[in-house]
Amino acid sequence: MFSKILIANRGEIALRIIRAAHELGIRTVAVYSEADRESLHVRFADEAICIGQAPSTNSYLNIPAIISAAEITDVEAIHPGYGFLAENPHFAEICESCQITFIGPTPENIRSMGDKMAARSAMQKAGLPIVPGSIAAIKNKEEALKTAKSIGYPVIIKASAGGGGKGMRICHNDLTLISSIMTAQAEAEVNFGNSNIYIERYIDKPRHIEIQILVDKYGHSVYLGERDCSIQRRHQKLLEETPSIAINSKTRKRLGELAIKGIKSINYVSAGTVEFLYDQQKDHFYFMEMNTRIQVEHPVTEMVTGIDLLKEQIRIAAGEKLKIQQDSIEIQGHAIECRINAEDYQNNFLPCPGKIENLILPGGPRVRVDTHIYPGYTISPFYDSLVAKVITHGHNRTEAIKIMQRALSEFTIAPIKTTIPFHLQLLANPAFIKDEVSTHFVQELLKDASESQA
Repeated sequence: MFSKILIANRGEIALRIIRAAHELGIRTVAVYSEADRESLHVRFADEAICIGQAPSTNSYLNIPAIISAAEITDVEAIHPGYGFLAENPHFAEICESCQITFIGPTPENIRSMGDKMAARSAMQKAGLPIVPGSIAAIKNKEEALKTAKSIGYPVIIKASAGGGGKGMRICHNDLTLISSIMTAQAEAEVNFGNSNIYIERYIDKPRHIEIQILVDKYGHSVYLGERDCSIQRRHQKLLEETPSIAINSKTRKRLGELAIKGIKSINYVSAGTVEFLYDQQKDHFYFMEMNTRIQVEHPVTEMVTGIDLLKEQIRIAAGEKLKIQQDSIEIQGHAIECRINAEDYQNNFLPCPGKIENLILPGGPRVRVDTHIYPGYTISPFYDSLVAKVITHGHNRTEAIKIMQRALSEFTIAPIKTTIPFHLQLLANPAFIKDEVSTHFVQELLKDASESQA
């Protein structure tokens, strides 16, 4: 096991890694920007080093500064968390070249799954179903029109190196397709430094189902059930739950086996998530993408399995054998996670940075809160607006919802505006309670609310 690791991240995930490391007897080094000097991950780490000014390009994305901090503090490994450099193959390669273990998959794994077209091709070869679409980057309007004709409208344009909805365009005819290509390419170039785009058939009102996997360096792999991430806005997840009541145990097993089949085909190592789109109308699943890191929503899986995913990820990186056997994994009860953002949901989810003057965190049985905030903490305008994750666990979905409603009603962050009121409305919505949802559910909900106020 490592004796000391550096956490190349901030906020609640940095704190989550520090806690897992300390429970494993590992000393920790925090890195921070000037804006995060008063953050809890700085306070709770054994050592802390400032790596630059507030903008992430000058700090949390500053690879030379992070590597220098690692070498000065003589760490054996770096955990990237999620976001920032977590899926940057160049950073993983630099760690390797400096004889520092990257707590995550290999650079080759990250690179092959980071390019969505390459990932589609690899998983198709492994036998996973993929959404019909182009097999190479679309170079011009002629190729786009030919592809759209072969798969049929509507289609969706996607950035090959993309994520978070950037570089995406839905097209229902030739005219919108032609007018959207250059816009999508330009957006992809600005956001990802890669203008490559591809086209897929657009699936109307799908569900987003993902499989959590763990793989050690000796080829032993397990899947830990699924998470339903269909509640999202503009391709950003807002609420996640497990298990998904949209699928049965037979389908769950089939998806888990498909995920394992896919990751074994690329010799994957570490924690990861294989994501699927579920076409509810045709009862068919398609491979969508793979995230080669720990996920924001990992706590719901921990709640129903009792397995600490961060500890397992660290153990795997240290070369330990995975002791978990597939037939020993039991899904107990139901877990829900609400992402609490410092945003004004009534004003198009506008970020609301500022100082927290009053804070009351929820508690009680079956409630977990992952957060880095405290009374007097100032939410920075420089980073993601996520301030907390509230996770509840019930014997069934109905109980998990009731506990979440109770927990969120206790949660006070003043005077900062947050998405807590939005989540409470969502949890009380009859369609959500009946699980009649899709990835379009939130947008339709917001549209209806807007029209009723007009």
